Amino acid sequence: MATQFELNVVSAEQKIFTGQVVSVRVTGVDGELGVYAGHVPLLTSIKPGMVKYTLEDGKEEFIYVSGGFLEVQPTIVTVLADVAIRGEELDQQRILAAKRKAEEKLSNSNNADLSAKLSREIAKLRVYDIVNSQLSRRR
Repeated sequence: MATQFELNVVSAEQKIFTGQVVSVRVTGVDGELGVYAGHVPLLTSIKPGMVKYTLEDGKEEFIYVSGGFLEVQPTIVTVLADVAIRGEELDQQRILAAKRKAEEKLSNSNNADLSAKLSREIAKLRVYDIVNSQLSRRR
């Protein structure tokens, strides 16, 4: 039985990652999902947050997604997101500024779009923190 499968992470603008992996972890609408080779076919929505994948050499990599869809087929897994950003490309200062701006606007209104924006910025910040803690351990 194969231990690897192809992973494609695609945003509305570009393909972020394509390659062979041994596992993928995402947050689905009903909770955390772990996908390994041989997983049953699946199509589900995913929440804003992290796509974590493990390469054959054991190296873990992270991508922030704004939500989207996960499709699992026998030999290929696809993540489709409006926005996808490699973990190492996330900018903490930019995220914190966007988060503050969303919090300020939200304090003056009860807008569902602002609440969603704030949730996405918090998810980005979590991915940023995880990536940086991983980088610190490697040093």
